[in-house]
Amino acid sequence: MRPLLAFFLFVLSCAHAGELPTYQPRPGHERPVIAIIGDSVSTEITDFMLPYGVLQQAAVAQVLTVSTEGPAITMNTGLHVQPDLDLSAFDRRFPEGADYVIVPAMRRATFAPLIAWLQAQATKGATVVSICDGALVVANSGLLEGRRGTAHWATHDYRQEKYPKTTWLRDVRYVADGKVISSAGISAAQPVSLALVEAIAGHDKAAAIAAGLGVDDWSSRHDSGNYAPKFGRNLNVWLTHYTDQWLHGTEETGLPLAQGFDEIALAYTSDAYNRTHRSRVLTVAAAGDSTLASRHGLKVLPDRIAGAADAPVKMLPAIDSSLDRVLENIAATFGSRTAHRVALEFEYPGYPVR
Repeated sequence: MRPLLAFFLFVLSCAHAGELPTYQPRPGHERPVIAIIGDSVSTEITDFMLPYGVLQQAAVAQVLTVSTEGPAITMNTGLHVQPDLDLSAFDRRFPEGADYVIVPAMRRATFAPLIAWLQAQATKGATVVSICDGALVVANSGLLEGRRGTAHWATHDYRQEKYPKTTWLRDVRYVADGKVISSAGISAAQPVSLALVEAIAGHDKAAAIAAGLGVDDWSSRHDSGNYAPKFGRNLNVWLTHYTDQWLHGTEETGLPLAQGFDEIALAYTSDAYNRTHRSRVLTVAAAGDSTLASRHGLKVLPDRIAGAADAPVKMLPAIDSSLDRVLENIAATFGSRTAHRVALEFEYPGYPVR
């Protein structure tokens, strides 16, 4: 019995590690087709841009940005992104469906055309991957019923009440159950994206991309209890959620953005600074750059043009692809508690827990 028990415990540990199923090639696809969805009303920028940046850098799939409707995707920071396709155009180009569909957190978690499209993609064989509270969108489609899932720690109780047919897990960065993969809060976009690279192209490829990002662990190991406000832990930090709003004004702050910008750096910098409640971050392009293309071709419309009358007076030095450095800069500007709270909102395990 002991060898059998050891084997059983090993299998359980592998399942907890969150290793994703190896990609199985589909007829007609030389490489996997990955659709990253964005809503025209509001999409969480890190949930959207981090998978895009990681997967494009890995160059292991055809990665396409897809809008729920219309010619633009709007980020939660207000930035406008030009998608490759909308839902209808994607269906015309890929009638057989995507291999993976990545669903960030969105304001419209019950948008009927998106829900129907996700259901159709699943029927065609796509693996649906939710980032953070993109799980609410997937849950509304019914694809998580009878499955295990996870999302941002702050919505755990809500999800348990609203979607009781799903087993909602804590203490895991991502989990796969059949052809549905879900991940925890915002910063979990990085490990699950690296896990997708590994599922598609193997461990060595994922390790090479991870090394370039300064990451040495993309496992599912996690402790959800580190982030919620509790007496004796994090409570004073979470009070800055109110004091930063009530006792300080929000100042328009420019973020210089140039052609060939890094998608991950833009997401981390603009998302984190906006979450301080002290800055409203506006991207600022050089005169003549009405549209900017990222290092992998993602097109965005800058919020302001340098030198224009409405350009912010205060400017951040630059975007940064390291969330640690972004948080360090926030701590230097607004204080360590504000930086710590932002890290908690990101559900970021790299920041010291207090």
